Amino acid sequence: METRILRAPAEKRFAAELARLAAEDTGPRPVGWAMSPKAVRSFILGDRKKEVTRKFFGDDALVERAIVSLMSEQGLILVGEPGTAKSMLSELLAAAISGASGLVVQGAAGTTDDHIRYGWNYALLIAEGPSERALTPSPILRAMSEGRIVRVEEITRCPQEIQDALISILSEKVMAIPEIGEERAVFARPGFNVIATANLRDRGTHEMSSALKRRFNFETVKPLADPEQERALVAQQLAARLVDLPAAPSMREDALDVLVETFQDLRHGRTRDGAPVARPDAVMSTAEAVNVAHAAVLDAVYFGDGEASPAHIGRLLQGVVLKDNSEDIRKTRAYLDQIARQRGKSSGAWAEFHRVASATLKGA
Repeated sequence: METRILRAPAEKRFAAELARLAAEDTGPRPVGWAMSPKAVRSFILGDRKKEVTRKFFGDDALVERAIVSLMSEQGLILVGEPGTAKSMLSELLAAAISGASGLVVQGAAGTTDDHIRYGWNYALLIAEGPSERALTPSPILRAMSEGRIVRVEEITRCPQEIQDALISILSEKVMAIPEIGEERAVFARPGFNVIATANLRDRGTHEMSSALKRRFNFETVKPLADPEQERALVAQQLAARLVDLPAAPSMREDALDVLVETFQDLRHGRTRDGAPVARPDAVMSTAEAVNVAHAAVLDAVYFGDGEASPAHIGRLLQGVVLKDNSEDIRKTRAYLDQIARQRGKSSGAWAEFHRVASATLKGA
């Protein structure tokens, strides 16, 4: 019996699309790449003629620049607000270019030199001394030797001395291993490069040195400004999460509209009509909107009639805004009283959302 997992890597989830694109790919391929840059673009941004779905919603030109960066000598760093799909984009790029996205270093205060360079199997090290067999390669060392993309998540969470271990790797494309011989080194094969991500909202992180910054091309992944794009993305991500539910779940169209418009208003600090809205400090990202939609459907399936309504959205909104700033409660209540209430006068969906959300936040 096949073991089920919650989330397969991109190269598994979209294996059929990758195979189709590779089979029909006639464009020039950079050495070490699994497909041409045009095919990589089609995989990420979609191609109706080839029945390839769009996976990244946002700035198409940013994706093209990212692909060009990865063909160059520079690394690529994706920066932006939380929940803007930086990690997803890095995964998609790695899956399309290298055929695999699993070489990852997770940045954290506890990230050590072993995660960037290499470590040792200490049982073998004691028994044999420094040797090839005793060496434990990092994801970066493996990417260099295999000619693949490696991803460094949340690079600014790594201590600066650990970050700076990347400087010579990105510049010289070589990693020396003096413990097993003065001349022993791993030289990066064609196809090797680094995609890093950094969160603009993180507090207490480590600033990158100017030397390391020069080794990267920076691309800012911005929150979705187009409500239609965000609606399509939320619907797509929600459908993917609901595949294994035992019932036939659904979300009312007007509930999805209320969800997306609420997040757009609070994220940008203004309504579609230009009315000012107090922006909460809480992250009102598309990823959070997907989480709310998913929770709303689960609520409806297991405690209701199976159809998520604006009431479900209203009941779950507090889980997004009540994080660590009490002022966000006041700002959200003001939005409900000034915006949602007014819309509810001409829309049953907004009236339903306002009634339940206001009641839920009343006791917060």
